[in-house]
Amino acid sequence: MIIFPAIDLKGGQCVRLKLGDMDQATVFNDDPGAQAKAFQDQGFEWLHVVDLDGAFAGESKNGEAVDAILANTSNPVQLGGGIRTMEHIDNWLAKGVARVILGTVALRDPELVKEACKKYPDRIAVGIDAKGGKVAVEGWAETSELTVIELAKQFEDAGVAAIIYTDIDRDGVLKGLNIESTLELANAVSIPIIASGGLADIKDIERLIQPDCDILEGAISGRALYDGRLDPAEALDLIKKSREGLA
Repeated sequence: MIIFPAIDLKGGQCVRLKLGDMDQATVFNDDPGAQAKAFQDQGFEWLHVVDLDGAFAGESKNGEAVDAILANTSNPVQLGGGIRTMEHIDNWLAKGVARVILGTVALRDPELVKEACKKYPDRIAVGIDAKGGKVAVEGWAETSELTVIELAKQFEDAGVAAIIYTDIDRDGVLKGLNIESTLELANAVSIPIIASGGLADIKDIERLIQPDCDILEGAISGRALYDGRLDPAEALDLIKKSREGLA
């Protein structure tokens, strides 16, 4: 179980949205590089970064901020938001991003995802964001008629490193992860699943280390880490103990 601390970028700053609404953004740090270093110093092993402006624009809008993050952490970084072409993928992976997250393009052009997986084994993740169980794209501004599981199954044999599944109805409001839907997806495909949206406190970590969640690769935490509801040391210690069979 890996906890991925999240850095969501808007206007070069680290923010958290409420229910995916760009007009409900809270700034938590105006120095993304320093935030990346802080998460590493706290003991986290990965970093989850999203270019929110890029997700709406369809191209990178916070490139300097991402560069600062890469320069200030040795942890692997997964990056999403506005990555829509092979050129975008090539550029970010060349810059040192460990894996890119393809969201909107996974729905619009699934063949590009499959091509990228062949070109970059284990370095392509798919981001599937859902409103009411249906896939949302374009920075969550549009909802399709496709279900999460229907889209995920399109990539079953493509070599996708992971699927990041976000329940938008819970994102940024600290309601707790949607474990039921996440496990339903994890049991429907063989691709590793990362839970996202709503992680609220240590109770979510306690739930994630239960045996039925062993199938998950990890979970993303954002607002709970920024506002202190989730203590990094306590969360990481609990996960460490679970790995050692002590929890």
